[in-house]
Amino acid sequence: MKKIQKKLKIKFIYLSRLLKKIKIPFFQGQSIYDVLKFFYIGIVEGNVTSRAASVSFSFFLALFPGLIFIFTLIPYIPIEGFQEVLFDTLKQIMPPNTFEATESTIYDIINNKRGNLLSFGFIAALLFATNGTNALINNFNSSVHQFKTRNFWRQELVAIFLTLFLSFLFIIGIVLIIFTDGFSSWLVEINIIPESLRPVFRVGRYILLVLVVFISISLLYYFGPADRKLFKFFSPGSILATVLIVIGSELFSFYISNFNQYNKLYGSIGTLLVILIWIYINSLILIIGFEFNAGIAAAKREHIKSLLSK
Repeated sequence: MKKIQKKLKIKFIYLSRLLKKIKIPFFQGQSIYDVLKFFYIGIVEGNVTSRAASVSFSFFLALFPGLIFIFTLIPYIPIEGFQEVLFDTLKQIMPPNTFEATESTIYDIINNKRGNLLSFGFIAALLFATNGTNALINNFNSSVHQFKTRNFWRQELVAIFLTLFLSFLFIIGIVLIIFTDGFSSWLVEINIIPESLRPVFRVGRYILLVLVVFISISLLYYFGPADRKLFKFFSPGSILATVLIVIGSELFSFYISNFNQYNKLYGSIGTLLVILIWIYINSLILIIGFEFNAGIAAAKREHIKSLLSK
């Protein structure tokens, strides 16, 4: 047993020395070892699960007012096919069987214009969504690596800006998906591409969706922290978070579709439980991605301190 432990220790020392020598430009010139060391500290000592729970609850409260506002707004948007593409996009994003549980209510909201509900929905959606964004920013600033913080009103303005901009980005993504579908249909009609290539454009729709997620995360990571000088807009953390969200969503959907029997156990309330778990997983991933960026910033700060102390 002692021999095995000794061999593992030697291998760990060798691997550590190797990782200290490898520096990736995307890590702002820091070694892989230093970045992983501070990332590990941020995850282990940063209480990320509790932070994710608080963020997920805030976003869960924002979900339904936000959906009411979006679906109330749809009858006023003069874009053909917007409703169908939005439905299809939500079915791709949300866990299986959760969208179907609210489909009839959504249809009723869409097919009947309600001006009063639109104004109320906008105020409620903005209030709750801003609170969710604010909770996420607070979680970014409460990293163990201790970054700067903003005053209350400035942070509120940043949260409102991010909420509105991300909502606008989501709508732009839907419009681009509609354009992609229409463009592919037009190419088939004029015989430029065969019908067999239509699935390629469907893959393009999925890529657009992932791109919207990546840009949204990049915006949160760049404008969320008070000290933006420490972070790049397109960062390793945003790439990591995007990849984890795609993989996590697919695995969670597979689990819900094939193994989980939440409806039998919890009944109709099981749908809400699944949505809350889904939001929690994504909130946890967002914090993990940010902690990766924070690990890079902390490694760089430590490196500068060591140079100045010499």
